[in-house]
Amino acid sequence: MSSIRNLHQSLMAPAGESTFSAELEEVWGAAWGAWDEIGPLERVLVRRPGPELQLIDESCYDEEAGALVDPNGHWYWMGRKAPDLDLVAAQHDGLVATLRAQGIEVVVAPPMGAGFVKSVYVRDPLVTVPGGAIVGRMGVRMRRGEEPDISAVVAAAGLPILGTIVGKGTLEGGSFVKLVPGLAALGVSIRCNREGASQLRAILRRIGWELLIVPISGYSIHLDLHLAMVDRRTALVDAEHLPYSFLQRLQELGVELLHPAGGEAWALNCLTLRPGCVLMAEGSPRTQEMLRSRGIEVLTVPYDELHKNGGGVHCSTMELVRRPAEA
Repeated sequence: MSSIRNLHQSLMAPAGESTFSAELEEVWGAAWGAWDEIGPLERVLVRRPGPELQLIDESCYDEEAGALVDPNGHWYWMGRKAPDLDLVAAQHDGLVATLRAQGIEVVVAPPMGAGFVKSVYVRDPLVTVPGGAIVGRMGVRMRRGEEPDISAVVAAAGLPILGTIVGKGTLEGGSFVKLVPGLAALGVSIRCNREGASQLRAILRRIGWELLIVPISGYSIHLDLHLAMVDRRTALVDAEHLPYSFLQRLQELGVELLHPAGGEAWALNCLTLRPGCVLMAEGSPRTQEMLRSRGIEVLTVPYDELHKNGGGVHCSTMELVRRPAEA
């Protein structure tokens, strides 16, 4: 009797064994995620800065650090002066306007407010890979709590969440770089630990990706301060702060290594919009000229006031949809 009652189930078309990524557009509405760092960028996430920056107090200047530093470790701001809030807003608006002028859809998350002084840097609470996002776990107390908010934001946008870093793992998206199809690198550092890397590797294995672990020395926090993919098999690298073995591996992969001019470190924190076209902050003229001489288009925006909060153009953006460059 029960077999007859459930006969209708046998008449339903089976889903089959097609891959999750093959059905993204049909089931999830878009080709969510990022296949690399340089393919055509179609949709990107930013977070508008807001009243959280009012917490920064000019009386908290630390001579040794050369910055305004909260005694309780909840914020820092480089230099002696508090943020120019109007300039911060104008420069972030300029970033958004430039992205939209390039035909990129920009999803703008609202300010988190309260104590989330670094939350404008949406790169860090997650990474995006083919098919969706992996939510990280921030390495410092001042940024804990961004993870559930960013999860809600990207889920509301429609992005699938493929995994979350848990337990004692720490992982921040600024230290994750997709090198070539199927291979990514994670910089382990003061912010990203080996347990986070192990969990990330396990999640990536499910989508057929491998992960290289790159030790970052000293107090440097993220790999995107030392490495940027700017074109097919072309990277801008801060060779002085990367392991020689990693530089060798890049060359074995056929990646050409370009070097920024001295004193222009923020050039590395750029966002590639499509193969051979990058967006970076003003203030790195020699590096920009070098890239242009190699046939790479360079767009710039003023972003120096937001640099004082510890991040740049790349830190302030996260790909939601980036088509593969080598499709």
